Amino acid sequence: MRTFGTHGPVNPEDHYVVSRRVEIADFIKRVKQGKYIVIFAPRQTGKTTFFQWAVDALTDDTDDTYFPIELNFEVYADYTRSDFYPSLYERIYDEVEGVFKKRGAVLSEKLSDFLKNTEINDQVTMLEFFQDFGDFLGEEKLVLIIDEFDGIPRDAINGFLHALRSIYVQRSMRKCPYSVGIVGVKNVTQLNLNRSISPFNIQDEFTLPNFTLEQVCELFEQYTDEVGQTFDPEVLENIHRQTAGQPFLVNRFAQILTEEMHIPKKETITMTHFSNAHIEIREEDNANLSHLMANIRRDPRYRTLLMRILSYESGVRFNPRDDNISELTTLGVIGKASDGMCEIVNPIYQYCIMQAFKPTINGLEQDYLTDDTNFLDYLTQTGEINMELLLDNFQNFITRVGYRILQVPDTPKEFVGQDLLYAYLDQFVSLIRGAMFLEVQTGRGRMDLIIFHNGHKYIVETKIWEGKMRYDAGIKQLSAYLKSERVSEGYYVVFDHRNEPEPRVEIETIESISIRCYVIPVIQEMPSKSI
Repeated sequence: MRTFGTHGPVNPEDHYVVSRRVEIADFIKRVKQGKYIVIFAPRQTGKTTFFQWAVDALTDDTDDTYFPIELNFEVYADYTRSDFYPSLYERIYDEVEGVFKKRGAVLSEKLSDFLKNTEINDQVTMLEFFQDFGDFLGEEKLVLIIDEFDGIPRDAINGFLHALRSIYVQRSMRKCPYSVGIVGVKNVTQLNLNRSISPFNIQDEFTLPNFTLEQVCELFEQYTDEVGQTFDPEVLENIHRQTAGQPFLVNRFAQILTEEMHIPKKETITMTHFSNAHIEIREEDNANLSHLMANIRRDPRYRTLLMRILSYESGVRFNPRDDNISELTTLGVIGKASDGMCEIVNPIYQYCIMQAFKPTINGLEQDYLTDDTNFLDYLTQTGEINMELLLDNFQNFITRVGYRILQVPDTPKEFVGQDLLYAYLDQFVSLIRGAMFLEVQTGRGRMDLIIFHNGHKYIVETKIWEGKMRYDAGIKQLSAYLKSERVSEGYYVVFDHRNEPEPRVEIETIESISIRCYVIPVIQEMPSKSI
């Protein structure tokens, strides 16, 4: 039986796969046009698998004959330029022999002598090799695929790219390589140390997007067809929403649900199962989330930028020329929203970023409750959560602790209210054995906390006060979201950091949707500073 793959390239014989038919057809079209194609995307997005399939498609093409060579530069990370080129030639030699072997053919004596007597020591001899090798191919077109291009030695980058550019600009259609595919994480500009010149300005950018909802459904339908186990459609919708279709995370969700939770195969996988899988995936130390954590901790400036994106609906304008924004985009942490602003790419990443930047102990845990209450008091006799009383207590907690919220370690004051609300609800949900996850409606500013418990769903939206217009708009947006989630009640918590805040608690009703709204003042200064 096939499985869902999360380690390395996947194949249809062993794994359930998203076919990527449209993307492969687009890539093949560009190859036939002789384009030099670059794809730079974060790790674990399926780049290597995609290019392997593209090579297979080229091999099977009956209209033209292609001679594909696949290279991987990962091993060259610690090489110098002088070591790189001779080793590169050995790998090219092996690949050429491999293509002939795969075809059941043998090298001609003349080609064999040419390969044995050729050396590549720099970009010029590499260029000469490709020119001479093209004569042996006849009508065949050499397609060069280079994976993990980031591994190329720094002192070889410019010369290597200049050589490829020289080949590309030849007017002859017999240019060799005819087409090139470069695969990596960083883009050419980031790799090129000489920022004053772009030696590869002929590149054709290719985007390999995350899975669409339709592709996620396609993936899971393969499992259902083989095994018979079905999924509640809401489960698939939520997997796509929580991951934004990120290939590793989608397949990891599938592994947990179909292999590790031991759900009977005759049982439909429901939102209760999804909630448990969601807790598992966000708490585990998987390869994708480990990369995320390592990346966001590289530079202390990332924290301020990410928290600004997370907390303010006004957000941060996406500026690809800003080094921090460019690097976080390359690492797959943020992206450009439809309105030109920065956004966190998916809710699971947002959760992990919040976890990484919030203090393990905020010092106020003992003040969450008064002496005569405990968290279980906020459960009704029928096992439902009394969200009104739970949030009323949180509002009173903020009043009780006063200026001490400014003493929460490692937390800028503009983010402390949201951090405390999240920590407060997280402790409550853990105690009652419920599940809580994030739903990011706009990728920034508006953060919905979704609580599942005892078959019920509770939605709390939290944001920072940015004016009455945004406050009112947020109520309407939350109402529409609650309606789409088939929930009749919701909660809206806004933290007011102004010097003269306007606290309020009110009920807004929009088309039978009831929203309890809180505006909670946040102390701005310690008492000694305000005297």
